Amino acid sequence: MEALKEKILNEGTAIGKDIIKVDGFLNHQIDAKFLERIGREFAARFADCRIDRILTVEASGIAIAVGTAPFIGYPPVVFAKKATPNTMTDGQFEVQAKSFTKGTVSKLVVSEKYLKEGENVLILDDFLAYGGASIALAELVAKAGGNVVGIGAVIEKGFQGGAEKLRSKGYRVESLAVISGIEDGRILFEDEEEIKTEDKEDE
Repeated sequence: MEALKEKILNEGTAIGKDIIKVDGFLNHQIDAKFLERIGREFAARFADCRIDRILTVEASGIAIAVGTAPFIGYPPVVFAKKATPNTMTDGQFEVQAKSFTKGTVSKLVVSEKYLKEGENVLILDDFLAYGGASIALAELVAKAGGNVVGIGAVIEKGFQGGAEKLRSKGYRVESLAVISGIEDGRILFEDEEEIKTEDKEDE
């Protein structure tokens, strides 16, 4: 998604070798108009799927999921909670999610009322890095007896291997922008890396 790449380059910031800061338009302050473009793009990518429900995780994935829902027929949006609230008195599905970035393990919880057997579920999130959150969400769907039709990420940090790990497990992954690395504070995208490789071969 070229518009997203431009947005990342113009408004994002690279920190060190592996952090992409986009809190000005995606995961702290949200550019609602641009979010609509993201939603339309996800809808186009998964147009061949029947989607009964969208699943994400609190908090930064919620806007992405809600912004996509209108363009795929308004399926319910469910977000996994990172702690069990006192109001969740019925049965629940629970998994452990590893955060390789933070070096922690957290609990993800969804009420049994909001994931159903036989449903087709689309998983969406803002970032895909090592894949821990997406794997945990897919496990929640499996516990409910549902089917993951795909996993979508706005920004994939391709150099951290999450998408490859998910695909090796048989999941379809669609990332709107794939970052291949950071060099001297410059954000490189996957297609740029391919171009650089071709140039070296030509030399």
